[in-house]
Amino acid sequence: MNGSRKPIRRILTGVRPTGKLHLGHYVGALKMWVDLQEEDYDCFFLLADVQALTTHAENPSLIEAAVREVTLDWLGVGLDPHRSNVHFVVQSWVRELPELYTYLSMVAPFSDVRRNPTLKEEMAAIEKKTVSLSEASKTTLGFIDYPVSQVADIELFTPPAPHQKGDALLVPVGEDQVPHIELTNRTVRNFNRTYNEVFLEASARVGEVPRLVGTDGQAKMSKSLGNVIQLADPEEVVTKKVGQMFTDPRKLRQGDPGRPDICPVYTYHQAFGSESNLLGSRDLQARAEACRQGELGCVECKKELAVALNNLLDPIRDRRAKAEKMALRKILEEGTARSREIGVQTLSAVRQAMHLGYPQIH
Repeated sequence: MNGSRKPIRRILTGVRPTGKLHLGHYVGALKMWVDLQEEDYDCFFLLADVQALTTHAENPSLIEAAVREVTLDWLGVGLDPHRSNVHFVVQSWVRELPELYTYLSMVAPFSDVRRNPTLKEEMAAIEKKTVSLSEASKTTLGFIDYPVSQVADIELFTPPAPHQKGDALLVPVGEDQVPHIELTNRTVRNFNRTYNEVFLEASARVGEVPRLVGTDGQAKMSKSLGNVIQLADPEEVVTKKVGQMFTDPRKLRQGDPGRPDICPVYTYHQAFGSESNLLGSRDLQARAEACRQGELGCVECKKELAVALNNLLDPIRDRRAKAEKMALRKILEEGTARSREIGVQTLSAVRQAMHLGYPQIH
């Protein structure tokens, strides 16, 4: 009976597969995911290929290739789908998700969807005509309502009601994704209040480094800006990209005093300095002071960062190379099958709560 069952603790998180993953993904999410798989959670990592169609519908081959690349990156960082609690899930293969999305869209507050920061930013650009007509025409209905689709992604994995003490639905996200969790919980409250309690509210957990600046100093590392270091980049590529990184524009020579607090290279040292003591004997405080005093030049600082990053990436690259030989489709099919088992149970409870079973009709 539900009243005597053990607590159910699940994780749902994922990425839009549009290309290989980079260091921003690692510090913002993947490192935390690897740690979480060691805890008492049933972990579902979603390859959100349907959501990728909201921006790449005209290029399905890109998404197809990216599903494979992201799977390899996940295996490379140490996510282990051979564990009983780790499942890789292909969004488009979960047939229960579109139906659940439809039901949830009936109680998702449209005003909240319109306030979604990503959606607001895109729509504002169109209204101000700061994007071309061809770009504006890509803002489809699928894009506008994708936040509700994300609600379905999360709540498909709700522990069954009645909920027990200790039940949990955790969503590890980047800082910019927290509003999606807030929308999820408002939608959950609307559904439970309108019908019966079916869904458990989700909890967000943000990584230690919510956002990693790009190698060019831009606010965010992004494939579209070309300012990324990919997890699969070879050693020489990483070294070259680090050598080209922006630094403090006022520090032109080694003897010039620097401002580490505004330097992207120092930001990377901060982000990766705790990774197995990769930065050697020069700790962060000493590095910052040496920069301020003009004792540490940018070239030397970049060389040390390149060594640190390659030390971090070497085992990731090795695991990724081994993953190339794995039966990737079998991994995805098994993980998706487990998610569908849960989805069937969730939808059964939803239909019953919404009186869609019609038992009185014979």
